[in-house]
Amino acid sequence: MLGPVDQIPFGEGRAFGVDAEQVAVFRLRDGTLRALSAVCPHRGGPIADGTIDREVVICPLHQHAFSLETGCSSTGAEPLRTYSVQEDAEQNIVLNYPHMRGNSLA
Repeated sequence: MLGPVDQIPFGEGRAFGVDAEQVAVFRLRDGTLRALSAVCPHRGGPIADGTIDREVVICPLHQHAFSLETGCSSTGAEPLRTYSVQEDAEQNIVLNYPHMRGNSLA
């Protein structure tokens, strides 16, 4: 669990340290959550600070665009890793992270 979902405003992202990696969690305007690697593979830009819409996040440093669903770039950058993320009944962010015991942060 990464904490309450309301720590991420609608239409924005936040970076979380998870098992020595940075994961960006985005709360879309419709309330759904998406999670990607938080570091742009191009030059290490802070993905969580990027501009998002329903489908993509744009790195704030060099404007590389990445799919929020697949992590693939439409601008030629290496893809970002994607993570399964959801909101639990108590309105907390639950990230399914492959390196954690039980395949989930709970």
